Amino acid sequence: MKKDQFKIGDIKDLNHLIWDEKNRKTILNTPIFDLVEINRESKQGLNSNFYALDSPDWVTIIPWYLNEDNKPCFVMVQQFRHGSSKIVREFPAGMVDKGEKAIDSAFRELREETALSTDEMIFLSKVNPNPAIMQNTANFFLAKNVYKIADQQKLDATEQLDVVSVLVSEVIEKLGTDPLYDNGVMLMALSLFLKHTKIDPSLI
Repeated sequence: MKKDQFKIGDIKDLNHLIWDEKNRKTILNTPIFDLVEINRESKQGLNSNFYALDSPDWVTIIPWYLNEDNKPCFVMVQQFRHGSSKIVREFPAGMVDKGEKAIDSAFRELREETALSTDEMIFLSKVNPNPAIMQNTANFFLAKNVYKIADQQKLDATEQLDVVSVLVSEVIEKLGTDPLYDNGVMLMALSLFLKHTKIDPSLI
């Protein structure tokens, strides 16, 4: 391979990669997303229709605490997922309601799914979960030193999930390799958590 075969870090002008939007229309409405058809044209004159999912923003919360043995743990939830048709273990998560701030959604989802709260809700980052087809943002928060504030969860009518405590070391080892930890958004969350441990090494 020749050393000059690829441009390394040359991002001075990316305008030639942009496809200009000419038109868009909603093809299908559902309670959790809209399917949108977008007509775009490239700088080279190519024209085509593309399809995207227009969804509310998401929040994922990483509940963290030290157990009785002083070992760092996550609080996670286990539930059946209708997309993959299997049970997965995940961090608490949900959608941002209309007019709601992401951090308020994080507190709400943490309370609803786990009956927990925190005095240290730390914003980690926000990213597009899949730029190929998604038009929303996934927000990630670390809920440090969580504690119980209620005797039971406040789940939606169709939500069924168990709350479990898992050692941080186990999640780091198994996420992305064990069938129970089969969720790409959770990998994003763990990666941001691990990045944050450079600021706060006590987390692991």
